[in-house]
Amino acid sequence: MSRTQSDACFQIKGSNVTSIVLELTEYPSPQFATQLTEKVTQAPALFQQSAIVISLEKLASTALFVNLNALIAECQQAGLQPMAFKGGDDSFADAVKETGLPWLPAGSGRNQPLTVRSEPEKVVETVVETVIEERLVHRPSKVIDRPVRGGQQIYAEGADLIVLAQVSEGAEVLADGHIHIYAPLRGRALAGVKGDQSARIFCQQLEAELVSVAGTFKLSDDLRDTNWKQPAQIYIENDTLKVVPLTK
Repeated sequence: MSRTQSDACFQIKGSNVTSIVLELTEYPSPQFATQLTEKVTQAPALFQQSAIVISLEKLASTALFVNLNALIAECQQAGLQPMAFKGGDDSFADAVKETGLPWLPAGSGRNQPLTVRSEPEKVVETVVETVIEERLVHRPSKVIDRPVRGGQQIYAEGADLIVLAQVSEGAEVLADGHIHIYAPLRGRALAGVKGDQSARIFCQQLEAELVSVAGTFKLSDDLRDTNWKQPAQIYIENDTLKVVPLTK
């Protein structure tokens, strides 16, 4: 007797999971464990037992023989759970394979080197005009007209998110595009969750636990120095998360 579909023991479904990316710039380092523990201590509710992706994209070439199993152990001691590696030179292949974790491709080609080809010598001076084409992205918008309370999560898949009421502590709002909050932001806001670095966060009153654009984030301790309890916008510029007045 064949097993019917209703008797199946499991289903496989697609899902969007927001993960924290640990971007390595130096390892091994005697300061790594201490710095990681300090960062986790700043927001234990956010980091403890959180699944993370370890990015090798910016790790110096001198670290090609890094002990990734030791790295995983240090992350676990700090309360983090590595679930994959991302990017990096092909020379990392053997080291990643030894860990048993997946190795994901780099998120985008923005770090690809630019190859300059020499042109034949010309007698007449040539003026080269550079044309920058701006690609306009048109997305639908998801509008939330009620407060987002602690423990709630709102996700605007393939869209911008507009929230007309406050986002409370412990609440989380996510969008593939921009996030507009016309009220206090006291919880967590993550824009460009699928890697769109042009995404921005706009809010009328910044008191967030965390803000993130395309995986680059800042915690409340970092945000208190700039525009705290003021209208603000958050965006990425030169691989750095900027927090500036909304009126700028």
